[in-house]
Amino acid sequence: MTVKLNERAFDRARDLIMAGRYVVDDRDAWSEHAPSRQQENDVIAQHSIGEYARWHLGFDDDEDEDNKGRYKFPYGDFEKVHRCALLAAESRAGQRKYYDIELAVA
Repeated sequence: MTVKLNERAFDRARDLIMAGRYVVDDRDAWSEHAPSRQQENDVIAQHSIGEYARWHLGFDDDEDEDNKGRYKFPYGDFEKVHRCALLAAESRAGQRKYYDIELAVA
């Protein structure tokens, strides 16, 4: 498994933050704020797997592009960037030695 930084998602997250579309929430709030599986499936059904991918800072290049499992490190709720999601992504990326993702989030 090779997880890499999703540059398009990173650029989009930065643009959303610059546009004020973010939530400054508590560090450990991501488990409460993360989209449900049903919400994820709805985004894919209503838009595309590409839209789903743009909300994930990493991707596993060993997985098929049409597979939800390819996309790692979500950063928001399909509307806004969440501080808690970024902190969780930074921590998990560092633990798993995905330094390009950890540095991008920092």
